[in-house]
Amino acid sequence: MDCIFCKIISGDIPSTKVYEDDKVLAFNDIDPKAPFHVIVIPKKHIVSAADITSENSHYISAVYEAIAKIAKENNLENGFRVVNNCGEDGGQTVGHIHFHLLARRNLAWPPG
Repeated sequence: MDCIFCKIISGDIPSTKVYEDDKVLAFNDIDPKAPFHVIVIPKKHIVSAADITSENSHYISAVYEAIAKIAKENNLENGFRVVNNCGEDGGQTVGHIHFHLLARRNLAWPPG
């Protein structure tokens, strides 16, 4: 499989880990869009939000549980944003479902 995130999970590509458990890995984004910008991924390869099923959805709930832990551990009490892009038109650039956790700046809406 030629998935960059799977290679990060396996350790073939280095990353700056922020959090890891048996189902989830989180690491600093290499092109941050906020002072705090972490990518959170399930360790199971799921292509996108369109591919979530009853058989793999427990990985997505584990991602959100990890996000809550990361937010607490990093004192993100002023708030944060979680972003998931789905498909080419949705802005997804890596074919492995992932969530951007952004914080420590005002994240106005709509994003610009």
